[in-house]
Amino acid sequence: MNERQGISIAILTTNQDDVEVVNKALRDAGHAAHCHWIRQSDAFDTMLRNDRVELIILNCDSYPDAIRQVIRQKDAYIPEVPVIATSHSVDEAHIDQAMQQGAADLVSMKTRSRLQAVVERELRAFRVEQALNSTLQSATGYRKQLYHYMQGSNSAIAYVHEGIVIEVNRAWLKLFQVKEAEEVRGLPLMDNFEPQSQAAIKGAIIATTKGKWQHGEKLIAKSRLVENANADLELDFQLVDFGEGPQIQVRIAPPEKPAEEPTKLVHEALKRDPTTLFFNRATFLERITRRLASKPKSGMHALAYIKPDDFSEVRSKVGILATEEILSQFAEELRKRMHPRDVAGRFEGTVVMALLERGNERDAEVWGQQLVDHMNAHKFKIGEQTVELTCTVGVCAVSGIYSSLDELVAAAAEAHKAGKDAGGNTVRLSESTDADTRLRKHDAIWVKRIKEALKDSRFRLANLPIAGLRSDTIKMYDMLVRMIDEQGGAILPSEFMPAAGRNNLMKLIDRWIMAASINFGFEEKADRVFVRLSRQSMQDPQLCDWLKKELAKKDISPSVIVAQVPEQEAAKYIKQTRETVEQLRKLGLRFALEHYGVDRNRFQILDILKPDYIKIDGELMHALTTDTQMQNSVRQLAAAAEQRKIETIAERVENANAMAVLFQLGVNYMQGHYVHEPEVILQEAVNVAKTTLEAIASN
Repeated sequence: MNERQGISIAILTTNQDDVEVVNKALRDAGHAAHCHWIRQSDAFDTMLRNDRVELIILNCDSYPDAIRQVIRQKDAYIPEVPVIATSHSVDEAHIDQAMQQGAADLVSMKTRSRLQAVVERELRAFRVEQALNSTLQSATGYRKQLYHYMQGSNSAIAYVHEGIVIEVNRAWLKLFQVKEAEEVRGLPLMDNFEPQSQAAIKGAIIATTKGKWQHGEKLIAKSRLVENANADLELDFQLVDFGEGPQIQVRIAPPEKPAEEPTKLVHEALKRDPTTLFFNRATFLERITRRLASKPKSGMHALAYIKPDDFSEVRSKVGILATEEILSQFAEELRKRMHPRDVAGRFEGTVVMALLERGNERDAEVWGQQLVDHMNAHKFKIGEQTVELTCTVGVCAVSGIYSSLDELVAAAAEAHKAGKDAGGNTVRLSESTDADTRLRKHDAIWVKRIKEALKDSRFRLANLPIAGLRSDTIKMYDMLVRMIDEQGGAILPSEFMPAAGRNNLMKLIDRWIMAASINFGFEEKADRVFVRLSRQSMQDPQLCDWLKKELAKKDISPSVIVAQVPEQEAAKYIKQTRETVEQLRKLGLRFALEHYGVDRNRFQILDILKPDYIKIDGELMHALTTDTQMQNSVRQLAAAAEQRKIETIAERVENANAMAVLFQLGVNYMQGHYVHEPEVILQEAVNVAKTTLEAIASN
């Protein structure tokens, strides 16, 4: 025993000297012993009823009862307490005989050291067993309390082990329309949910098991068994352990059913197109007018003009009465591809327009292409008939070059027309001659503002943390930039970067961001700092010499800096990109491909450029949670990257569903609003070289 404690001992003997021998032996060993001298069985029975002892010592030579009888008597009260037998004659045969009769051991009173050792051994074993039993009883009591609590809870609760349901409460049975718990126990949890939700649930279970599920986070899923199958269920996951191994508690809060006044429901229905269930034209225009009056917190707005191709052929195939059903199905597939902040309306005929909120114009184009590809592959059904239907999408980025909503809508419609004239089944960005004229005037204003901001040090960094999915992450940041206007307000990159790119200012901005990011990495002791380089910088022959000088100014390892470029840009200018990447690696920098698409599974570029990281296109994240084909593509990409020792990062992860799916697809890291909002560094991050400022002023 590590601690010397008071010991309560019953000594069964007719010789009082035995009591003194035991007492002295234990005191010499540092124990305070309280000895009960028992001379006959009646007194022993009384002591067992009234007193608590931890050990019984029986003198076989003087006590009237045999070992077996003493064992039976004490077992009626305290079966767990050990009995140590003593005798003047002790050998292997006598020890074996005593233990066969139930004694823990047989010792001689003459050998005090062995007596002390045996007493300590048995007391230690007894106390450990007592503590273990107490723990088990507490756990059992806790399980009972928890069972009664879960049965009385209004929330549906299930306990899951390795994906198998082991216990549910009455609310769970009611929610999933099951009569008895036995019908659920032993079955996979996945059996309760639609296939589109299963990947996220699997990922959430794995994440919870590994301690990666955030407390209080909700997963949105659809059930195949509940009464209203279209209703979203909010699942909460928690890791629990009752001594029988870890289990996952899955809790589903009772769905809220707010009572709505019939008049309110009627008014809401009047705002909707009855076929598509999108807003009608008047309501849609009213909604987007309000949206466009304020800028998004990040990124930009884009207007999409979506129309099925050759709908007259569909009408001739299914009949005029069934065309609205086809359009309804088309609208439902479109709805699945929209983000929560998007708003759509039936504009005219078969045209649907949607106001998108995206990071930049390219993201809106990618979304349109994904929609086109999805509709092209989808089979629409009317009765026994199967109908194929493609669509064309025109996209127009919302910017200052359009002075009215009419001009914006006209530009999106013109982009659609260009796509349809090219054969349809495609997406097109707005590119009109009239828009080019307005664009040049628009750019002239921004060029002046950008130069003044650079000269007046009105640029600020914003860092976006990157979090680990598979393990605890090192300190990694994606660096963003904000331009501060004359009134002190922050201007998002989506507003000024396009003009900077069109007017050869990106090299100057890139150098400011790179210099500031090197300073940030040094100050924050970051492990990785991701910095974007534009095509202009990647083709700049002086970039690496400039970088070498900047890195020398700070005591920072070049490997902290990760230069990142979009996959499409790298693929388009593969030779120049490879040459620049080789020079960057000689300086010690790392390299990443961002906005990496998975639709083509192009792994050749990975073998050519050998990036250290690839960032999976953020525009995929929304559809990823329900699109099993896309999930398989991401899984293949993650596996291909792992084979090449490339780490994967998911962009723009905004909710728990996306995180859970990514977790079980093998992706290494994630970034986005689910991890952390971009944090603007308000103080001046770095002083750009004087020569750079002079170069800006002279242009």
